[in-house]
Amino acid sequence: MSLFQRFFSDRSGATAIEYGLIGGIIAVAIIAGFGAMTQQLTNVFNAAKDALAKP
Repeated sequence: MSLFQRFFSDRSGATAIEYGLIGGIIAVAIIAGFGAMTQQLTNVFNAAKDALAKP
């Protein structure tokens, strides 16, 4: 078997690429989720800050 045939028939790197793509998709989903909740999180932290600032 020639070097090129072995190279193109080797599928062991495909799994790593698939895991990388899945990780990237999950990261994009997390970032989009935090982007959608930014105002709500700001309100929660401001309320907590105001509650702690009261004497």
